[in-house]
Amino acid sequence: MPQVWSAPVRFVECDQQGIVFNAHYLVWADEAVNSWWPLRGVDWAALRARGIEHLVVASSLEWRSSARWGDTVEVDAELVEIGRSSLVVRFVIRVGERMCCEVRTTYVCTSAGRSTAWPEEIRQLVSAG
Repeated sequence: MPQVWSAPVRFVECDQQGIVFNAHYLVWADEAVNSWWPLRGVDWAALRARGIEHLVVASSLEWRSSARWGDTVEVDAELVEIGRSSLVVRFVIRVGERMCCEVRTTYVCTSAGRSTAWPEEIRQLVSAG
């Protein structure tokens, strides 16, 4: 599973004990997916011009250990599955080799505000990665 995003933990992301507040793991997964799509060759600007969008419909998180102020988090991402109109990406958020959290996010492809099948070129690009 390739690393797609990394950043130092900022003090503002932590509680008074220096432990990352849980909502930031979703922010980091969102940052990572913004790198994951282009690493696979997906050009969302061109797709939006054709009326194709993607939306988050679900996310789940499982924590293993805490990231702390002063750590550098790294996010790995991989495609778990792709259906007709949805796909699931698994994000592993870690500090070094220590896994902190696993996030699974389901995205749905839309056009004109309605769910639609993923275009074949996106299927090929994300499946090849």
